[in-house]
Amino acid sequence: VSGLLFQAKSCICHMCGAHLNRLHSCLYCVFFGCFTKKHIHEHAKTKRHNLAIDLLYGGIYCFMCQDYIYDKDMEQIAKEEQRKAWKLQAFTPTVVSHYQCTMTGIGEKYSTWEPTKRELELLRHNPKRRKITTNCTIGLRGLINLGNTCFMNCIVQALTHTPLLRDFFLSDRHKCEMQSPSSCLVCEMSTLFQEFYSGHRSPHIPYRLLHLVWTHARHLAGYEQQDAHEFLIAALDVLHRHCKGDDNGKKANNPNHCNCIIDQIFTGGLQSDVTCQVCHGVSTTIDPFWDISLDLPGSSTPFWPLSPGSDGSVVNGESHVSGTTTLTDCLRRFTRPEHLGSSAKIKCSGCHSYQESTKQLTMKKLPIVACFHLKRFEHSAKLRRKITTYVSFPLELDMTPFMASSKESRMNGQYQQPTDSLNNDNKYSLFAVVNHQGTLESGHYTSFIRQHKDQWFKCDDAIITKASIKDVLDSEGYLLFYHKQFLEYE
Repeated sequence: VSGLLFQAKSCICHMCGAHLNRLHSCLYCVFFGCFTKKHIHEHAKTKRHNLAIDLLYGGIYCFMCQDYIYDKDMEQIAKEEQRKAWKLQAFTPTVVSHYQCTMTGIGEKYSTWEPTKRELELLRHNPKRRKITTNCTIGLRGLINLGNTCFMNCIVQALTHTPLLRDFFLSDRHKCEMQSPSSCLVCEMSTLFQEFYSGHRSPHIPYRLLHLVWTHARHLAGYEQQDAHEFLIAALDVLHRHCKGDDNGKKANNPNHCNCIIDQIFTGGLQSDVTCQVCHGVSTTIDPFWDISLDLPGSSTPFWPLSPGSDGSVVNGESHVSGTTTLTDCLRRFTRPEHLGSSAKIKCSGCHSYQESTKQLTMKKLPIVACFHLKRFEHSAKLRRKITTYVSFPLELDMTPFMASSKESRMNGQYQQPTDSLNNDNKYSLFAVVNHQGTLESGHYTSFIRQHKDQWFKCDDAIITKASIKDVLDSEGYLLFYHKQFLEYE
């Protein structure tokens, strides 16, 4: 550090001339840039110099990790340099004035707590020391119903137990960019995670969350019972708008071209292939999605086909009695080719005329969290009813058969086992289920959430009870949340 300082003509930001604003020095070259205005960030991006030292406290910042590196050796070097700076301030004021840059900072005395050997021993043997074990209940907390708000409570439970979202908020990654943080839904979600994982056992009262939802999604305002699926989509939309992506958002690897945490976790890409029945030309579009809505048997929409698993065989980990509809059946129906008919002709770019065509949906890009919405509520001019058809769903799901890359493995909408069934990138684990009991006019939402592997709990507003895997898999199912297996951190 001192070597860098002696080489530098002056310790000021080389871009704006500021000597405060958390000045950092590049560890690859003699460049000083302020952290507050992100001038050191611009230097790191342009030159690919990914390490810089904070001249206030001596911490090393990694621009690839976007965080400070806490290394014992580096901290010891920083302490030594601070001692030298204190001596310079005390005995050679003329030299100090040459350094004065942010050196009012590097000489700033502060003491960090480091446990002694005795204290370490006490911490090691203290039986009350908090540990995250398989029996740990930290993260489990009920939510008070504020008047028909069970639709909100069950979604909050699912979101606060989403592995990667939990990791994001508990590592304090959210940096609010709104003019009024009190109106930021992402800030409120950050507070919710702190409340859930604080260890408190009393039910939490989510009045601030309800107020923000009413403010930013006015169609959900009021004390009437709302649809949990509608609330999920509205919440993700507001979170997405409040959680602005970074400068590289347009290069982000998702169809929304946004790099915010919501799109990183929940956004997938749905491919639509429209094939002309005359020239067989294919027109392809890719659209972003946050969830997949699936038709059910018993609806006014014809349901076809049932899977080979309906005869009792195993498909995608689902083994059921004859006649039982599975999640795989619903996904197969969703991704089967559909003839659009003569009443829905589309102008073919190859034929340059309107022709009949077929349309097929497949997954171009899978999200980290796959949410499946089973369409249990049917609304039409003649009909308003709830579909109670039982749909079995697995604890582990392989989405490979429904990928655009696996399209060739399906003939006429019928499934054929792909040759590469070892693609772990497409494998998911169930971690939350939202259920609806009752009718359209009078109903109640509850949820099952996974706390640890194979440990499930039922969340019924303020009441949380232990649940078995059988309880989860035997439930009716309205919203199913799956997380990519290789990105889970247990």
